[in-house]
Amino acid sequence: MIIMKFGGTSLSNAEQIVRICGIIETNLSRKPVIVLSAIGNTTDELLKAGRAALMGHIDIDPIRKDHEQIAIDLGLDPYENNFNQLFGELKHILTGISLLRELTPKTNDYLVSFGERLAVRLLASYFDKKIAPAAFYDSWDIGFITDSRFTNAELLAETYENVAAFFSKPESDQTKIPFVTGFIAKDRNGNITTLGRSGSDMTATIIGAALKADEIQFWKDVSGIMTMDPKLVKNAFPVRYVSFDEASELACSGSDIMHPRSINPAKESGISVSIKNSYEPDHPGTNIVSELPKDRNLIRSVSCKKGIILVDIVSPRMRGQYGFLARIFDIFSKYGISIDLVATSEISVSLTLDHKEEIDGLRKDLEEIADVKILRNKTIISLIGDVEHSSIILENVFHVLKDNKINVQMISQGASKVNISFIVDDDEAEDSLRAIHEIFFEREGLK
Repeated sequence: MIIMKFGGTSLSNAEQIVRICGIIETNLSRKPVIVLSAIGNTTDELLKAGRAALMGHIDIDPIRKDHEQIAIDLGLDPYENNFNQLFGELKHILTGISLLRELTPKTNDYLVSFGERLAVRLLASYFDKKIAPAAFYDSWDIGFITDSRFTNAELLAETYENVAAFFSKPESDQTKIPFVTGFIAKDRNGNITTLGRSGSDMTATIIGAALKADEIQFWKDVSGIMTMDPKLVKNAFPVRYVSFDEASELACSGSDIMHPRSINPAKESGISVSIKNSYEPDHPGTNIVSELPKDRNLIRSVSCKKGIILVDIVSPRMRGQYGFLARIFDIFSKYGISIDLVATSEISVSLTLDHKEEIDGLRKDLEEIADVKILRNKTIISLIGDVEHSSIILENVFHVLKDNKINVQMISQGASKVNISFIVDDDEAEDSLRAIHEIFFEREGLK
């Protein structure tokens, strides 16, 4: 059995859907379970409709027309795809938002759920009519259950047992290919919830772990994890293998291929994960595996996060004192601000924050116990790979950056032992990335 997850960018029109269904057809012998995101920009359109409803304007026509046109282009009768019921339900919830002039997180989750629900009904109908018997399921139909933290719910442990039990029951109809909604679930009270960023990936890995699948495939519009962002470095190329720890670090340090939450179920179950290109289905892509084959490269991939804030905290009172770091982190906790990187010495702490954070109050509190310097427009560059050879990696990085007159302002090595990160100015980031890519991926040998 394999789990095949397809993102919205692969499902934007009828032509793409036909191609996707062709990919699924070639894998019928492997008993695929299909997980879908919303089609194209449907989620954005639903959020837009919610904001319009707050202003008293109710309009579902753009979403309805898009899906009905795709159905017609696929040779389907749009009125036979369970659309009418869903569009009636959607109009009802928008009317409620309009009357109350309120859009709560709970209602927001209900609203955006229509994207995935429409997608599985559309693709299952096409697949069933044109290729092979298929059935659609909302994820709660197969046992997905979460807590009630709307917009970023956590799946409960019983979900694994529920999913395994569902697919072993006669009503799951093993003769039909299942198309399952990603991203959404329900809490114990029957309220629709969403799983947050990359929630559809999480749906796929949970199903894979529950069913002990042979492989979990993520079909995207790129040929796997790249050595670097090809928009920044034109010579970037796909990485054939990465470890689960490396994939998690890449996800945390700027890569949008997968969310680290979605990797854990596969890692804990020892299930291989593949990142594939729906436009080039024969390309091997990237395999995320428990044990890496031997590789000549010291680093697997490089990622970056631009526009971050660097905070330097210095106080002679830190020398020999216990509890000082705890006081610093208590202040960050007070303001609910998440920290990316940390580097410490006996009297100083340097750390990085997302540029979106509001830090005026944070700075005021920190200045009561230390001298504080706030530096903006910085970039985190993260080297992911074999950090056991960190001396060789750092020697070459500092050598090439020195040649390019680029100064490193902070360095941090992750506890996972697969990540070395450092800080440069935003306007030096692209030159840094190109230089690093050349020395690690384009030259025959290192210093």
